[in-house]
Amino acid sequence: MPRKQTKVIVTRKLPAPVEKRMAELFDVELNSSDVAMTTDQLADAASRCDVLVPTVTDKIDGRVLARAGDNLRLIAQFGAGVDNIDVQSAVSRGITVTNTPGVLTEDTADMTLALMLAVPRRLVDGVKAIEDGRFSGWTPTWMLGRRIHGKRLGIIGMGRIGQAVARRARAFGLQVHYHNRKPVLPQIAEKLEATYWESLDQMLSRMDIVSVNCPHTPATYHLLNSRRLKLMKRDAYLVNTSRGEVIDETALVRAIEAGDIAGAGLDVYEREPEMHPRLRELPNVVLLPHMGSATLESRIDMGEKVIINIKTFVDGHRPPDRVLPAML
Repeated sequence: MPRKQTKVIVTRKLPAPVEKRMAELFDVELNSSDVAMTTDQLADAASRCDVLVPTVTDKIDGRVLARAGDNLRLIAQFGAGVDNIDVQSAVSRGITVTNTPGVLTEDTADMTLALMLAVPRRLVDGVKAIEDGRFSGWTPTWMLGRRIHGKRLGIIGMGRIGQAVARRARAFGLQVHYHNRKPVLPQIAEKLEATYWESLDQMLSRMDIVSVNCPHTPATYHLLNSRRLKLMKRDAYLVNTSRGEVIDETALVRAIEAGDIAGAGLDVYEREPEMHPRLRELPNVVLLPHMGSATLESRIDMGEKVIINIKTFVDGHRPPDRVLPAML
């Protein structure tokens, strides 16, 4: 089909350069209000377009796909994760699914390190002290945090982002350990000076900081549950910039309140945008609004990947970032 006649519906507002380029190439319908679509609105969009461009907050489930029109042949996700899409159902209906991997790696890794520093070094407490007028000068015992240099970091998920976190961690003097479905290539492990743990339980019990960098899949849902959180050291910190569903949020709150772990830095939540109400009340927790990849450069790069996937598909070729059920 000619590109200009290809009907593309985008579910959320995207950076201006991305929207402009899409308008040049396709018959595009944009969401200028930037309000998340309801299930009925998503289903209506799917019934009217050749290509649907959702984001990670849009649930493209069986109900939406059941109402998709015959023309819908591509779901070009604006985002790396695809746990919001029923990929199996889409593929069974002859709909190709793509995503935007790789472009948010460095930004998310930066935010992961920022949280690793912010929680033990009490950065948010320091900002609040200034804002509240409680800073009356330096003293030897005020606002004491914990050093991260020389500590053990356990990374859960050693994909692109996990490896980028490991590179940064080494520069900060952290000892890198990791748990993954299988070990990384020997040359990668050697370069990162990373130690593989086949047993997640054993790794958790020995780490000073634990970073969640694995995707949300049925296998990783509540991977860090009450039992596993109890395995962590009482002076250990937990950081999550991946997906909130990987951690049992209620169990995490209880663990922090009980002093089973020292604190947490979270950029994602189990039921976004909602979060456990007691999380906000905990003094040793830093909470961010899912901004790990929120840089202009990252968002534009993501948009460019979406466009390339659409253009390649429309030209009759296999898009470079196709997602298959077996990959999940």
